[in-house]
Amino acid sequence: MINNKYLCLIFSLAALPKLAFGVEFCGEVRQGEILIGKAKPQEEVILNGEKILTTADGEFLLSFGRDEINTQQLQVLQNMGGGADYQFAVGKTDWDIQNIKGVPPRKVTPSDSDLEAIQLEGKVVKAALKGVEDKTYWKKGFIMPVEGRISGKFGGQRILNNIPKSPHQGIDIAAKAGTPIKASSDGEVVLAYPDLFYSGNVVVIDHGFGLQTIYAHMQDMKVKRGDMVKQGDIIGTVGQTGRATGPHLHFGASLRNVRVNPQSLLKLSDSDEKCFTL
Repeated sequence: MINNKYLCLIFSLAALPKLAFGVEFCGEVRQGEILIGKAKPQEEVILNGEKILTTADGEFLLSFGRDEINTQQLQVLQNMGGGADYQFAVGKTDWDIQNIKGVPPRKVTPSDSDLEAIQLEGKVVKAALKGVEDKTYWKKGFIMPVEGRISGKFGGQRILNNIPKSPHQGIDIAAKAGTPIKASSDGEVVLAYPDLFYSGNVVVIDHGFGLQTIYAHMQDMKVKRGDMVKQGDIIGTVGQTGRATGPHLHFGASLRNVRVNPQSLLKLSDSDEKCFTL
């Protein structure tokens, strides 16, 4: 019997013997989560009509956005013909929504100069998150880049003077200014950009398969674009650059341009994470 938290997963198989299939999934089928799947070697995996990368032994990554409500269509095709179809009905997550009134207008509606800086930041970060490299650095697993209190959760949203602001796209980890920040996993630095409007000094590391981690509000950056890093390498220090009210690290994650809760990355190498096979 599948655990209750996976009851949102429904599936149908093509007209081939069931023994021909068998796909393992580890993780939660829920908004904001990332999970790992494993098909048989040389099987082709297609998500919502688009082929996604698999490792030589059949592993692949799936993610579900914060506001994902649509059913996800997953196909697993055999190289000899035939295949299986799976439908993921993504479970809902309760997000922290704060309705705040009486905020000074200048803090709600950006000025023209601020808007220009915000647009630049969007272009710079978007470009860093668009790559889907056939690299498997992510198989190293992930660690927390800084130890500290979680002062901001993924998916939280503030409504200021009845104007909804963008949901929080990572977690905030409170720590003293100057605290070393570690690379969460192996990968390549694809962005090391100073003084962005929101993010301040920000670093993005690509871990392959379209998976990137984001480190923002740094005081100092110890890496540059193109550097290869190992898990645990010091890539910068905690700061308060950009739009930040205190020293902390904003830690984010993106899989194929879908922002996910970075804490779910820690489960990818967790031997205790619950898995199920279809």
